[in-house]
Amino acid sequence: MTPSLEETLRSAIRTIPDYPKPGILFRDITTLLGNARAFRRAVDELVHPWAGSKIDKIAGIEARGFILGGAVAHQLSAGFVPIRKKGKLPHETVRVAYSLEYGLDEMEMHRDGVLPGEKVILVDDLIATGGTAEGAVRLIRQMGGEIVAACFVIDLPDLGGRRKLEALDVPVRTLVSFEGH
Repeated sequence: MTPSLEETLRSAIRTIPDYPKPGILFRDITTLLGNARAFRRAVDELVHPWAGSKIDKIAGIEARGFILGGAVAHQLSAGFVPIRKKGKLPHETVRVAYSLEYGLDEMEMHRDGVLPGEKVILVDDLIATGGTAEGAVRLIRQMGGEIVAACFVIDLPDLGGRRKLEALDVPVRTLVSFEGH
């Protein structure tokens, strides 16, 4: 019998207790990425709702969103746009501040990364509080992009990130959820 998607993903995601600080259960997808079957299944499931649709760009959030987003872009025959921490991109950029658990940071993308009217899917490995994803949505919209959806392998629903994006009228797709932080 073929294991369910949830069983496949849960068994491929490593949980590291007390990282990066005591009380946190870190959900590590590097083990999923190293498991060819689980990685392929995750990418296929992220792509599925938009297969055959016209998607112009996949925007991936640094760093694991680059890996997943690149694979999703390939499957959808879409371009890929990296969203990075401030100061990492070499060409003219646009920037937005976003909230972290204890303060603010900034992320940016190339000014010509998303053109007005382009349909964009945002991709990252995990949605927790939603601050980074919310900043990325604002950045893409600032450039005139239309956010079709935000996709994540993991949802931590207790932290409210999904609700934050849905309040911005962004459909959210996640593959597996874990309780707690």
